[in-house]
Amino acid sequence: MSDSSPHKKQTWSWRSQAFRGVIYQILAIGAVGLGIWFLAHNTLINMQARGIQSGFDFLGDSAGFDIGESLFPFDSASPYWKAYAVGIANTLRVAIVGIILTTILGTLLGVGRFSRNALVRGICYAYVEMFRNVPILLQLLMWYLLLTETLPYVQDAWQIGPMYLAKGGLIFPKPIWESGHLWGVLGLVAGAFLAVGYRKWAFRKFEETGQLRSMFWVPVAIFVVTGVLSWWLGGAPLDFDFPIKGDFSIEHGGALTPEFLAVLLGLTMYTAAFVAEVVRSGIQSVAQGQGEAAAALGLHPRQVMRLVTLPQALRVIIPPVTNQFLNLTKNSSLAVAIGYPDVVSIANTSLNQTGRAVEAIAIVMLVYLTTSLSTSLLMNWYNSRSAIKER
Repeated sequence: MSDSSPHKKQTWSWRSQAFRGVIYQILAIGAVGLGIWFLAHNTLINMQARGIQSGFDFLGDSAGFDIGESLFPFDSASPYWKAYAVGIANTLRVAIVGIILTTILGTLLGVGRFSRNALVRGICYAYVEMFRNVPILLQLLMWYLLLTETLPYVQDAWQIGPMYLAKGGLIFPKPIWESGHLWGVLGLVAGAFLAVGYRKWAFRKFEETGQLRSMFWVPVAIFVVTGVLSWWLGGAPLDFDFPIKGDFSIEHGGALTPEFLAVLLGLTMYTAAFVAEVVRSGIQSVAQGQGEAAAALGLHPRQVMRLVTLPQALRVIIPPVTNQFLNLTKNSSLAVAIGYPDVVSIANTSLNQTGRAVEAIAIVMLVYLTTSLSTSLLMNWYNSRSAIKER
């Protein structure tokens, strides 16, 4: 049977609210574009009038400076674009590791605020109040001074197993890369997907039958066993480049510099205090009757927190935690104060050498805009998956 209902005809007249809305949006976009063009054009004219060069052609020139910490080879003969790549990699390394550690520490502190042990509650409360009320820049300077002033010189370096801790940072054995390591990494990735799939299956069975299966140890076992098995099938390489202590330096191995450790510790400890408060408020938003009902069914308090309270609190926790992740990434720009070669430090050096201020600042803005939008996109996707689905 055909639909005989009349279709509403789209009228393109000024009396149409939809038509006026489209026109207003076009005018607004045009005004913004015109403003951007005017600022860019005016800037270029003034720079040309003062004899200031512009453009990004300098990225292909030799940088002429060394970088003390890099994830890949770099020397003074390398071009500027490679120097910026080193800075971006250093920024991402701090941001990604910091976000992971902040999530773990902040969650433990937030849950610890509800502990039945008064000492645990007091320690968590004191941590939050102390670290969130001290400016992040002062904390970065504090950690840097502690690492550079209290640690011994190389001659008296502290040995922790095969590792050494001294003013030069933490020196540790570095695996010699072989194809078997790649197989191990691929196995860990596959194990992560299998562990997530198992958790979904176990939770679905729990909802259907009420039979509780391991939601932590079994996924961890799947993740580890899959990675180890893949590594073994790849030849099980066990060669390491161990650090060797000399009279004046520690050679070989990998190293985490004091600058990197200070930035990582400062950002993690500071942001974790805010994440802890977000977790605490999210848990408090869950109705008390939910926990009482779960306890009446025989669940242990830890099971109540893990299976009932935290899953419901996630819907409140995720949006503000996203803001904290963005703050951590942007606060990493303060690392320039202690000499960590992040993208801001590289931009400042290239600006002083080339005079391309607009271009250097534009690159830094683009980097932080891209990382922030990527973080927001990922967290918004996770937030949509955790939201209550309407039926």
